Amino acid sequence: MKRNPTKSGSQSSRMEPADAEKQLQSFIAKFEPKNQALIRAVRKALRKRFPTANELAYDNYNFFALGYCSTERPADCVVSIAASANGVGLSFYWGATLPDPHGILLGSGNQNRFIRLESAKVLERREVLELIAAAEAQAKIPMPASGGGKLIIRSVSAKQKSRRASAK
Repeated sequence: MKRNPTKSGSQSSRMEPADAEKQLQSFIAKFEPKNQALIRAVRKALRKRFPTANELAYDNYNFFALGYCSTERPADCVVSIAASANGVGLSFYWGATLPDPHGILLGSGNQNRFIRLESAKVLERREVLELIAAAEAQAKIPMPASGGGKLIIRSVSAKQKSRRASAK
């Protein structure tokens, strides 16, 4: 993956908060209006749920992702917003180890699982709240008890798939 060294890794943690937010908004603006609104609504809900979390942003080849983490390490993400031209999902970094009695998690890899989000209201469903709570409970490093967390632009790929659905 080709990265812009001024916008990836530890360089981004030195970015001014207003600049990071402006860059994040430019990532979201690549999507169709419906998905832009959904990403923003889900982000608002997750910021409310995890007010002390760091937000780790990735604008990679396949996906835009925004992780909610107790540290600046991706492995410490409890959940992430994952978006592509096909829609928006809630990704669980360690989802393969989560209890899923309702069978709502999708994916079959060794680690990650996700659910599709038609609206931010999906985050209010009991079975989704249970998954989020379980993911937070199994985190190796708990969310900080206080503070506001930071927005960190972790990587930006020079080449990306379109963030908008292609005409059929």
